[in-house]
Amino acid sequence: MKAITTTILACLLAATVQAQTPAGRGRGNQEPGPTITVRGHTFTQLSLFQRNVGGPDDMTTPFPPHKVIGNIYYVGTRSLAVFLLVTPQGHILINSTYERNVPGIQKAVEQLGFKFTDIKILLGSHAHGDHMEGDALVKDLTRAQVMAMEQDIPALERMRPGGKTHPIDRVLHDRDTVTLGGTTLVAHLTPGHTAGNTTWTLQAQEGGRSYNVVILGGMGVTANAPLVAAAGPTQLAKDYIASFAFLRSLPCDVPLGSHTSMYNMADKYARIGKGPNPYIDPEGYLEELDAREKVFKIRMAEQGTKELGIKK
Repeated sequence: MKAITTTILACLLAATVQAQTPAGRGRGNQEPGPTITVRGHTFTQLSLFQRNVGGPDDMTTPFPPHKVIGNIYYVGTRSLAVFLLVTPQGHILINSTYERNVPGIQKAVEQLGFKFTDIKILLGSHAHGDHMEGDALVKDLTRAQVMAMEQDIPALERMRPGGKTHPIDRVLHDRDTVTLGGTTLVAHLTPGHTAGNTTWTLQAQEGGRSYNVVILGGMGVTANAPLVAAAGPTQLAKDYIASFAFLRSLPCDVPLGSHTSMYNMADKYARIGKGPNPYIDPEGYLEELDAREKVFKIRMAEQGTKELGIKK
């Protein structure tokens, strides 16, 4: 078994040959570790994390609400993505973020000319507070039906801002559909970042064409995530591997995500009205998967060398 594990880790190490330790990095540097080059863009693992999360202000400062494509609108903050799907029978909201952000989300919806109380369904990407803590307040304000992936229910039930019980009106399973007013979303279980991490897919219509939209959940992996044991890759590692493989199989014209940096929202927003819809970006989808998967492979290799006593 140890020989098999060594072979697996050797393959992972070979797959990260583009990640090299930058010269001149000392202990005082705030971005240790190898760089990751993806389609001409270079990151450190820390800078990639910081790009996702942003600073405290980015997580709470509203971003200008705007149309993304078809009936999909953006109503979140600078770094925490919230999407409003508008239909004739009411609206679907994806992600509530922190409870303190809900008033800003409500204002953004109303700035676009829609009623917050017309939200009938509330969905989420994964059971972390920066994405789903506000579910109870949104339900109180709108009476929306709150739906979440089965594997994330235990974590959501522990999410009780101000002592509020986390509402769950429908438990979702892999490949379940959510339909309202002619818009259908498919819930895909893509575990790793959380047990019930959910990637949503749907079709958007614009200019007489139909586009495949993919809203990624969380794909990041932390340095202390248990990926390797003496017997080989852990179940968590296998979940990540399966999720990356599945996500690469999805057709995607319009990539979106739980954090705005996952699809370069700020850059795309600046280009709205200056040519083709900038949110149509199939290459951007692959770039994000490449970056996340490279970090995952590096984490696997790092843990494997320690577990097996392999010297670098």
